[in-house]
Amino acid sequence: MSMSRRARLSRIEAGRLARLALPILGAQLAQIGMGTVDVAMAGHVDATTLAAVSVGSSVWIPLVVFMVGTLMGLTPIVAQHAGARRPELIRPAVHQALWVALVLGMASALAIVYAGPPIFALMDVPAAVAAPATIYLDAVAFGLPAIAIYETLRFFSDGIGHTRASLIFAVFGLAVNIVADGVLIFGGPGLTSLFGPGLPTWLANLPALGALGCGIATAISMALMALALFVYTRRAAVYAPSRTGPAWSAPAPALIAEQLRIGFPVGVSIFAEVSLFTAIALFLAGYGEVVISAHTVALNFSSVLFMLPLSLGMALTVRIGQARGRGKYRHARFVAWNGVACALGVAVLIDAILIFGGPYAVALYTDEPAVQALAINLLLVAALYQFSDAAQAAIAGALRGYKDTRIIMAVTLFAYWVVGLGTGYGLGEGWPGVFPGLGVYGYWIGLIAGLSVAAILLGWRLRHTADVTRPPEIGR
Repeated sequence: MSMSRRARLSRIEAGRLARLALPILGAQLAQIGMGTVDVAMAGHVDATTLAAVSVGSSVWIPLVVFMVGTLMGLTPIVAQHAGARRPELIRPAVHQALWVALVLGMASALAIVYAGPPIFALMDVPAAVAAPATIYLDAVAFGLPAIAIYETLRFFSDGIGHTRASLIFAVFGLAVNIVADGVLIFGGPGLTSLFGPGLPTWLANLPALGALGCGIATAISMALMALALFVYTRRAAVYAPSRTGPAWSAPAPALIAEQLRIGFPVGVSIFAEVSLFTAIALFLAGYGEVVISAHTVALNFSSVLFMLPLSLGMALTVRIGQARGRGKYRHARFVAWNGVACALGVAVLIDAILIFGGPYAVALYTDEPAVQALAINLLLVAALYQFSDAAQAAIAGALRGYKDTRIIMAVTLFAYWVVGLGTGYGLGEGWPGVFPGLGVYGYWIGLIAGLSVAAILLGWRLRHTADVTRPPEIGR
């Protein structure tokens, strides 16, 4: 293949990937926005309410992350059926994923209700914070089965290439969450002070529920997102080909096993990544408020930027799954490595934002000079691992398209928890009598090491998985 033709095909494929990835990016940012709104509005009540919502979120969000990762296994299944022009196989796969979602959602709800108080006691959370945090979790629990169903339908939509549904209903959920938070957290008194005395009587008399209102608002937004997307998938024309077959299916062990075989390792991988950052935060707890605050600010901002390569990775899962479904294995390999190249290009953009826009971003989070200075330095450290982070996100997405997810779990656990945390702890805490610890910088250098090892190992696996000996072909 000539260089000019390869360059043209790379541009075409990059455009197709971007059209899939941009709505996913918007959806991811909208979902992050829901959590940001919760914390921001709770912070305008008082410090206790803010602490209750923050502590409660640290309990239920990791469970939802694991649940979402497990359900993500539906995307490559649907994508391959769609690519193979076998729409009659899509509906049964979605039905079985919904059974899995229902079980995971109910189990997660029960877990946060019954495990929340013991966790708060173990963490020595003050009673004044633990009580509203427990009530907050009890309210959120009602929404977890709904968000599991929503994510299943979202991954079904992604699998057929209709990623705009993710954006539409994530924005809808964010809008619902903002309104519900305002009404339920602040109640009539808060709304009256904001909008004046002209409110309807029933609205002006609503009680201010604080953390409980935040939990109810979250559950309501989850439920309405699930309901709206369910109605949409039942009526929109884009889903018509996949409505072939019975409208309901009993649990089928073989299809459920396939969903779990692909999705469970993804859930474990994402949970391991989230819990790694939680563990680092706990290790840094003894370094003082400035270090903790700067670490939180820098990590939050860099995590928002990470949504760019993550969305590319999720779009790669769809593109590769559909190419493999059509039997175009050489094109699937081309899509995979072209997507990795796109992710590295995105890393250049992220580095520019971190280096030149970091000080402005940090100023939006805090006015404390000491926190700002440290957070800016940490963002400069973060700029060092953007290429490995973007590469591993894209490669992991490609491997999901190949349904090769167990290796992602193994690599993630080793790279993050053994290399990343081990290196970070060793450099951060130092060795008595040998060298002093680097503190928070040591832990961030550990992140560089872990992400770099993950990118190398996953890249080796993709090279092996995508290796084919079929004739060259170019697909849609």
